[in-house]
Amino acid sequence: MGAFHAYDIRGIYNKDFNKDDAYKIGYFLVGQLGADKVLVGRDVRVSSDEIFEYLSKGITDAGADVYDVGLATTPMVYYSTAKYGFTASVQITASHNSKEYNGMKVSRENALPVGYDTGLKEIEDKLKKSVPIVKSSKPGEIKQMHVRDEYIKFLRQYLQDYSHMRIGIDCSNGMAALLIKDLLGNAPIYIYDELDGTFPNHEANPLVPENVADLKNLVKKEKCDIGIIFDGDADRVMFVDENGRFISPDLMIALLGHYFLEERGEKGLVLQDIRTSKAVGEYLKPMGGEMRTWRVGRAFAAYRLREIKGIYGGELAGHYYFKDFYYSDSGLMACLLILNVISKFKKQGITLSQMISKIETYANSGEINFKIERKKEAMDAVRNYFIAQEKPTESFDFDGYRVEFPDWWFNIRPSNTEPYLRFIAEAKSPELLKRKVDKVKEIIASLT
Repeated sequence: MGAFHAYDIRGIYNKDFNKDDAYKIGYFLVGQLGADKVLVGRDVRVSSDEIFEYLSKGITDAGADVYDVGLATTPMVYYSTAKYGFTASVQITASHNSKEYNGMKVSRENALPVGYDTGLKEIEDKLKKSVPIVKSSKPGEIKQMHVRDEYIKFLRQYLQDYSHMRIGIDCSNGMAALLIKDLLGNAPIYIYDELDGTFPNHEANPLVPENVADLKNLVKKEKCDIGIIFDGDADRVMFVDENGRFISPDLMIALLGHYFLEERGEKGLVLQDIRTSKAVGEYLKPMGGEMRTWRVGRAFAAYRLREIKGIYGGELAGHYYFKDFYYSDSGLMACLLILNVISKFKKQGITLSQMISKIETYANSGEINFKIERKKEAMDAVRNYFIAQEKPTESFDFDGYRVEFPDWWFNIRPSNTEPYLRFIAEAKSPELLKRKVDKVKEIIASLT
């Protein structure tokens, strides 16, 4: 069974896991999290109903009740977990993966993520060892729970007037379509806003350029001020400027500073992942934001933001975390807050691309993947070469290495699931960036 990962349970359904595994996961989850009730939501994938059926049977056979919220975005499940005091919840989803995938995102009290190091490994071990199932003498029940209206009410507090803006939205046929019109109505220009778990138009992964092509075309054709695209379960959101240019999601961490640090006057810590542009911290510092760097993924970020009592945070992958949202991520909440910032600047005659140009002060390589088996050796070789050549101003050694120098920086990190090294770098000039990237390619080539 290859479905257990650092952040969640996910894989090709009926290959990496099946309904019997779903049953056992539900059964063992109850004991692992000490739950007498488990909140369960699901996305619109074809296999989600069957997974729900068997997961729920496992939970109830273990003696706990299932609170079924039905179709839901992943953040809707996070919100309900924390708001209503559940010690365990599961969102059935494979997020941005293609239609043959499915999985589960597991949370505990206060919507804290359950990752491989915080509970999933123990459940996987029980499955592998075929620990016996002993059904409870008092099985649980499945109860319907209606949380949609309450969740929409929560999000509406961030709504402002966008009538002076042209907004293009691609729901990717995913779960954002469940709620988006309750928030923004019919004024935006929507594409792929029908719930369809076969994802007939494009995969629900906005980080793949071809999946954003239709939104870019829409923005240019309709002369939109902004384009917005969600992933499959609506925990992530990404943006396109008025020229149809995709905006690197980490740069939006800087833009959110205009809401939290300026408009609301909050000063304090902001979380970024280890791949985030150095420009973000430089942009936020004059506003009173102080950056903290941490590992990639919700399983780490949600804990860390709570631990440091941060205001908000974000990742290169398009996750944005908020203290006001139980330190969890929400694509719809991030969407509304970004629209508020852009609305304010539009009234001043400033476009989104002009705002981003003030933030984006580095040449960026984008993520480069190197296929190599000797990952640790290659990472060490790259780090050691540059540290010997130049004096670092900052260095981090989690999630691979991030090493910063006065006029450039790099992050090199291993893939958890594939024989790849992922590399990203920034420099003050394209010429300097090219020299550094060429050198990295040379070093890694010598080890393949």
